[in-house]
Amino acid sequence: MKLLLTSNGLSNDSIAKAFQELVGKKPKDTKVAFIPTASNPERGSKEWLIDDLYRIKERGHIVDIVELTALKSKEIAKILHGSDAIFVGGGNNFYLSYWMQKTGVFDILPQLLKTKVYAGISAGSIIAGANMKISSETLSVIEELKDDDYDEIGPPGESSAKTLKLVDFVFRPHLNSEFFPMASEENLTKKAKYFSVPIYALDDDSAIKIVDSRVEVVSEGKWILFKPGGGNT
Repeated sequence: MKLLLTSNGLSNDSIAKAFQELVGKKPKDTKVAFIPTASNPERGSKEWLIDDLYRIKERGHIVDIVELTALKSKEIAKILHGSDAIFVGGGNNFYLSYWMQKTGVFDILPQLLKTKVYAGISAGSIIAGANMKISSETLSVIEELKDDDYDEIGPPGESSAKTLKLVDFVFRPHLNSEFFPMASEENLTKKAKYFSVPIYALDDDSAIKIVDSRVEVVSEGKWILFKPGGGNT
Protein backbone atom coordinates (compact mmCIF):
# COMPACT_ATOMS: atom_id res chain seq x y z
CA MET A 1 0.00 0.00 0.00
CA LYS A 2 1.29 3.43 -0.98
CA LEU A 3 0.03 6.64 0.64
CA LEU A 4 0.92 10.32 0.61
CA LEU A 5 -0.77 12.28 3.39
CA THR A 6 -0.45 16.05 3.07
CA SER A 7 -1.79 19.25 4.60
CA ASN A 8 -1.68 21.26 1.42
CA GLY A 9 -1.25 18.92 -1.54
CA LEU A 10 1.77 19.18 -3.82
CA SER A 11 2.89 22.41 -2.17
CA ASN A 12 6.62 22.06 -2.82
CA ASP A 13 9.17 20.13 -4.86
CA SER A 14 9.93 17.61 -2.12
CA ILE A 15 6.30 16.54 -1.76
CA ALA A 16 5.76 16.49 -5.53
CA LYS A 17 8.84 14.28 -5.91
CA ALA A 18 7.57 11.91 -3.21
CA PHE A 19 4.24 11.60 -5.01
CA GLN A 20 5.94 10.79 -8.30
CA GLU A 21 8.15 8.19 -6.63
CA LEU A 22 5.07 6.48 -5.25
CA VAL A 23 3.26 6.47 -8.60
CA GLY A 24 6.31 5.36 -10.55
CA LYS A 25 5.33 7.14 -13.76
CA LYS A 26 6.15 10.42 -15.44
CA PRO A 27 3.61 13.18 -14.68
CA LYS A 28 2.34 13.26 -18.28
CA ASP A 29 1.47 9.56 -17.95
CA THR A 30 -0.08 9.80 -14.47
CA LYS A 31 -3.87 9.71 -14.24
CA VAL A 32 -5.14 11.37 -11.08
CA ALA A 33 -8.73 10.92 -9.89
CA PHE A 34 -9.42 13.95 -7.68
CA ILE A 35 -12.29 13.78 -5.15
CA PRO A 36 -13.33 17.33 -4.11
CA THR A 37 -16.46 16.26 -2.19
CA ALA A 38 -15.26 17.36 1.28
CA SER A 39 -15.30 20.97 0.07
CA ASN A 40 -19.06 21.02 -0.58
CA PRO A 41 -20.23 22.17 2.89
CA GLU A 42 -17.55 24.86 3.12
CA ARG A 43 -18.89 28.34 2.36
CA GLY A 44 -17.10 31.40 1.09
CA SER A 45 -14.14 31.59 -1.26
CA LYS A 46 -12.75 28.24 -2.38
CA GLU A 47 -9.50 29.55 -3.76
CA TRP A 48 -7.78 26.90 -1.65
CA LEU A 49 -9.53 24.15 -3.61
CA ILE A 50 -8.59 25.77 -6.91
CA ASP A 51 -5.01 26.04 -5.69
CA ASP A 52 -4.96 22.37 -4.69
CA LEU A 53 -6.13 21.33 -8.13
CA TYR A 54 -3.83 23.74 -9.92
CA ARG A 55 -0.77 22.41 -8.11
CA ILE A 56 -1.54 18.92 -9.43
CA LYS A 57 -2.13 20.23 -12.96
CA GLU A 58 0.98 22.43 -12.77
CA ARG A 59 3.11 19.34 -12.24
CA GLY A 60 1.80 17.93 -15.52
CA HIS A 61 -0.59 15.24 -14.28
CA ILE A 62 -3.82 14.21 -16.02
CA VAL A 63 -6.67 15.16 -13.67
CA ASP A 64 -10.22 13.78 -13.62
CA ILE A 65 -12.75 15.23 -11.15
CA VAL A 66 -14.77 12.64 -9.24
CA GLU A 67 -17.59 14.38 -7.36
CA LEU A 68 -19.11 11.64 -5.20
CA THR A 69 -22.51 13.33 -4.80
CA ALA A 70 -22.99 13.63 -8.57
CA LEU A 71 -22.04 10.14 -9.77
CA LYS A 72 -23.38 6.63 -9.30
CA SER A 73 -21.28 4.08 -7.46
CA LYS A 74 -20.50 2.12 -10.63
CA GLU A 75 -19.30 5.27 -12.40
CA ILE A 76 -17.09 6.20 -9.47
CA ALA A 77 -15.59 2.72 -9.29
CA LYS A 78 -14.86 2.73 -13.03
CA ILE A 79 -13.02 6.06 -12.85
CA LEU A 80 -11.01 5.06 -9.79
CA HIS A 81 -10.06 1.73 -11.35
CA GLY A 82 -8.73 3.60 -14.38
CA SER A 83 -6.56 5.97 -12.36
CA ASP A 84 -3.00 5.72 -11.10
CA ALA A 85 -3.64 7.81 -8.01
CA ILE A 86 -6.70 8.69 -5.96
CA PHE A 87 -6.32 12.24 -4.61
CA VAL A 88 -8.85 13.13 -1.89
CA GLY A 89 -9.21 16.86 -1.23
CA GLY A 90 -9.86 18.91 1.87
CA GLY A 91 -12.94 20.34 3.55
CA ASN A 92 -15.35 18.74 6.02
CA ASN A 93 -14.11 15.39 7.32
CA PHE A 94 -17.49 14.12 8.46
CA TYR A 95 -19.27 14.95 5.21
CA LEU A 96 -16.48 13.27 3.25
CA SER A 97 -16.74 10.11 5.34
CA TYR A 98 -20.50 9.95 4.85
CA TRP A 99 -20.27 10.19 1.07
CA MET A 100 -17.31 7.83 0.75
CA GLN A 101 -19.40 5.23 2.56
CA LYS A 102 -22.66 5.99 0.73
CA THR A 103 -21.03 5.62 -2.69
CA GLY A 104 -19.10 2.47 -1.80
CA VAL A 105 -15.65 4.06 -1.94
CA PHE A 106 -14.88 2.79 1.58
CA ASP A 107 -15.60 -0.75 0.41
CA ILE A 108 -13.54 -0.74 -2.79
CA LEU A 109 -10.48 1.21 -1.61
CA PRO A 110 -8.66 -1.73 0.05
CA GLN A 111 -8.61 -3.58 -3.25
CA LEU A 112 -7.79 -0.48 -5.29
CA LEU A 113 -4.85 0.42 -3.08
CA LYS A 114 -3.09 -2.82 -3.95
CA THR A 115 -2.08 -1.13 -7.21
CA LYS A 116 -2.90 2.59 -6.83
CA VAL A 117 -1.59 5.45 -4.73
CA TYR A 118 -3.81 7.16 -2.17
CA ALA A 119 -3.02 10.86 -1.69
CA GLY A 120 -4.85 13.11 0.77
CA ILE A 121 -5.09 16.82 1.38
CA SER A 122 -6.19 17.93 4.86
CA ALA A 123 -9.56 16.15 5.36
CA GLY A 124 -8.50 13.61 2.75
CA SER A 125 -5.49 12.80 4.93
CA ILE A 126 -7.36 12.81 8.23
CA ILE A 127 -9.88 10.26 6.95
CA ALA A 128 -7.06 7.81 6.20
CA GLY A 129 -6.07 7.73 9.87
CA ALA A 130 -7.16 5.95 13.04
CA ASN A 131 -9.90 8.44 14.01
CA MET A 132 -11.23 11.97 13.45
CA LYS A 133 -10.71 13.27 16.95
CA ILE A 134 -7.92 15.43 15.56
CA SER A 135 -10.23 17.54 13.40
CA SER A 136 -10.84 21.15 14.48
CA GLU A 137 -14.45 20.40 15.45
CA THR A 138 -13.57 17.48 17.70
CA LEU A 139 -10.44 18.99 19.21
CA SER A 140 -12.64 21.65 20.79
CA VAL A 141 -14.66 19.01 22.69
CA ILE A 142 -12.25 16.07 22.91
CA GLU A 143 -12.39 16.01 26.71
CA GLU A 144 -16.05 14.94 26.36
CA LEU A 145 -15.55 12.21 23.73
CA LYS A 146 -15.55 8.84 25.47
CA ASP A 147 -15.83 6.71 22.29
CA ASP A 148 -15.92 7.04 18.50
CA ASP A 149 -19.66 7.72 18.29
CA TYR A 150 -19.69 11.42 17.41
CA ASP A 151 -21.29 11.39 13.96
CA GLU A 152 -23.52 14.36 14.78
CA ILE A 153 -20.64 16.84 14.65
CA GLY A 154 -20.81 17.11 10.86
CA PRO A 155 -23.62 18.35 8.54
CA PRO A 156 -27.01 17.03 9.75
CA GLY A 157 -28.01 13.86 7.91
CA GLU A 158 -24.73 13.70 5.99
CA SER A 159 -22.16 13.05 8.67
CA SER A 160 -20.03 10.15 9.86
CA ALA A 161 -16.98 9.86 12.11
CA LYS A 162 -15.79 6.61 10.51
CA THR A 163 -12.29 6.63 9.03
CA LEU A 164 -10.51 4.34 6.58
CA LYS A 165 -7.93 3.26 9.20
CA LEU A 166 -5.27 2.83 6.53
CA VAL A 167 -2.68 3.79 9.14
CA ASP A 168 -2.51 3.32 12.93
CA PHE A 169 -2.01 6.99 13.77
CA VAL A 170 -3.95 10.23 13.31
CA PHE A 171 -2.94 12.99 10.94
CA ARG A 172 -3.33 16.64 11.98
CA PRO A 173 -2.87 19.05 9.06
CA HIS A 174 -2.06 22.78 9.05
CA LEU A 175 0.22 22.82 12.08
CA ASN A 176 0.57 26.40 13.39
CA SER A 177 -1.53 27.84 10.56
CA GLU A 178 -3.19 31.17 11.29
CA PHE A 179 -6.33 29.85 9.62
CA PHE A 180 -6.59 26.85 11.98
CA PRO A 181 -6.10 28.07 15.57
CA MET A 182 -6.93 24.63 17.01
CA ALA A 183 -3.84 23.26 15.26
CA SER A 184 -1.31 25.33 17.17
CA GLU A 185 1.60 23.47 18.73
CA GLU A 186 0.56 24.76 22.13
CA ASN A 187 -3.00 23.50 21.83
CA LEU A 188 -2.05 20.12 20.37
CA THR A 189 0.43 19.58 23.21
CA LYS A 190 -2.45 20.04 25.66
CA LYS A 191 -4.85 17.81 23.71
CA ALA A 192 -2.40 14.97 22.95
CA LYS A 193 -2.94 13.41 26.38
CA TYR A 194 -6.47 12.43 25.31
CA PHE A 195 -5.21 10.27 22.42
CA SER A 196 -4.34 6.58 22.66
CA VAL A 197 -2.58 6.60 19.27
CA PRO A 198 0.28 8.71 17.89
CA ILE A 199 -0.46 12.09 16.29
CA TYR A 200 1.52 13.36 13.33
CA ALA A 201 1.02 17.13 13.15
CA LEU A 202 2.33 18.65 9.93
CA ASP A 203 2.42 22.14 8.49
CA ASP A 204 1.50 23.02 4.90
CA ASP A 205 4.99 22.25 3.60
CA SER A 206 5.14 18.75 5.03
CA ALA A 207 3.73 15.33 4.16
CA ILE A 208 3.92 11.68 5.16
CA LYS A 209 5.02 9.12 2.59
CA ILE A 210 4.02 5.55 3.38
CA VAL A 211 5.01 2.36 1.59
CA ASP A 212 3.41 -0.64 3.28
CA SER A 213 4.44 -0.23 6.95
CA ARG A 214 7.34 2.18 6.32
CA VAL A 215 6.57 5.76 7.34
CA GLU A 216 8.70 8.68 6.13
CA VAL A 217 8.10 12.38 6.77
CA VAL A 218 8.83 14.60 3.77
CA SER A 219 9.20 18.19 4.92
CA GLU A 220 10.39 21.63 3.92
CA GLY A 221 8.66 23.05 6.97
CA LYS A 222 7.80 21.82 10.47
CA TRP A 223 6.22 18.69 11.86
CA ILE A 224 5.77 17.08 15.30
CA LEU A 225 5.09 13.52 16.39
CA PHE A 226 3.03 13.36 19.59
CA LYS A 227 3.24 10.09 21.48
CA PRO A 228 0.10 8.35 22.77
CA GLY A 229 -0.96 9.99 26.02
CA GLY A 230 1.15 13.10 25.43
CA GLY A 231 4.76 14.04 24.89
CA ASN A 232 6.36 14.70 21.53
CA THR A 233 9.46 14.14 19.43
